[in-house]
Amino acid sequence: MATLIHTLADHSDDVNCCAFSPSLLATCSLDKTVRIYSLSDFTELSYSPLKGHTYAVHCCCFSPLGHLLASCSTDGTTMVWDTHDGQVLAVLGQPSGSPVRVCRFSPESTYLVSGAADGSVVLWNVQSLKLYRSGSVKDGSLVACAFSPNGNCFVTGSSWGDITIWDDTMRCLYNEKAHDLGVTCCDISSQPISDGEHGSRYFQMASCGQDNKVKIWLILFADSLGVELRYKCTLSGHSAPVLACAFSYDGQMLVSGSVDKCVIIYETNTGNILHTLSQHTRYVTTCVFAPCTALLATGSMDKTVNIWQFDSKQPCAGNTVEKESEVAVQNWSEDDVSAWLCAQGLTDLVGLFKRNNIDGKELLHLTKESLTNELKIESLGLRSKILQKIEELRMKMVSVSVAIPDEFLCPITRELMKEPVIAADGYSYEKEAMENWISNKRRSSPMTNLPLHSLMLTPNRTLKMAISRWLETQQKTLPATEFGRGIIKDPEL
Repeated sequence: MATLIHTLADHSDDVNCCAFSPSLLATCSLDKTVRIYSLSDFTELSYSPLKGHTYAVHCCCFSPLGHLLASCSTDGTTMVWDTHDGQVLAVLGQPSGSPVRVCRFSPESTYLVSGAADGSVVLWNVQSLKLYRSGSVKDGSLVACAFSPNGNCFVTGSSWGDITIWDDTMRCLYNEKAHDLGVTCCDISSQPISDGEHGSRYFQMASCGQDNKVKIWLILFADSLGVELRYKCTLSGHSAPVLACAFSYDGQMLVSGSVDKCVIIYETNTGNILHTLSQHTRYVTTCVFAPCTALLATGSMDKTVNIWQFDSKQPCAGNTVEKESEVAVQNWSEDDVSAWLCAQGLTDLVGLFKRNNIDGKELLHLTKESLTNELKIESLGLRSKILQKIEELRMKMVSVSVAIPDEFLCPITRELMKEPVIAADGYSYEKEAMENWISNKRRSSPMTNLPLHSLMLTPNRTLKMAISRWLETQQKTLPATEFGRGIIKDPEL
């Protein structure tokens, strides 16, 4: 089930784009601003809104680890911001001066692409923030862009209807007419699928357009053979031009937003419609899944951004941070660990962990001794925080074989409750999450959106005992290995 949990209504004009990092949400608008919100409670950061563009802001995107934010505008520039303090790091002017419609970071943060209304496309070096390569599409405005998961290629879509595939030297590898009336958006799933007939591994690409259609393509990036693109299917459901589409991180779902004011969520493998969301009152211009939580953001010309949460029992947009299991965590890459650190508020440790090649397996083996002697972390408080976060990670591994009962999850955080409390609406929440909700001057129920007649929170001791008994039962069923023991206590905690 998809539940509307929050609505942001801070922009004074049409919302054009939304973007997630592991811990933040960015929105941009015709009102010339970019706004940044915390995912923990959807409060706006102290340095927001970001004001620098002199005309409408069309697109915004985070670098993979969330340290940088890019935004582009009718003013012909792409601005790069530091997400720690909101400072401008660079103003990148499109060489032609044409309005910039789309911008995207590559998966490794090596490049930043900006595409403009005159069809020009520029590849910027992120480290130097200087122009690296440039090119242009043959016809139409460049309005859509998506990188391949390895960052070696990227796809652009034009208002003329063409899909063009480029390599990282701006060499055109492939071009095809995809939508008769123009492309509006495209996205590439980060998860490969296998072609049973030939054993090849393809990535799925979605495109949408003014022809009311959402199309799925199979795209093969091969170093020796170039690029192969195959049309797979067309998804039905919208009755008007489709303005946005995006895959969930795990590739299991695809979302689209349309001029018909509806948001449709499809199951990627079957094309079946899972949800149709119709809360927006004007055109839906943007939709995107969060990388670290089961959240979806949709933005509209009605000046609002809706935040949706998914039931934990159905496929969601969670990455390995949300799908923690004994196997999944052990198989995390160094980048997965970096994303996890950012999500835990430990962004400053990313460089240290990268230098020491800490992947998922190494992460689970960290102890107070290794943090002190090998990583040279001197702060007792910081060591304790890291170990506490790893302990929480192991707690989530309790649910490897059995899903956590939904009634044990906080409706706000969708995490296992430690201190459940009952609010005036009759629902139980994690105490800290509900206190944060109230402290931010919210006086409505997170579940029903109706006014709370009282702000009193009553400990739910019965539920807490039930959760404790369930945890004990699950830990007894795990194998007696270092990981299977579940929660590993440490003298520093």
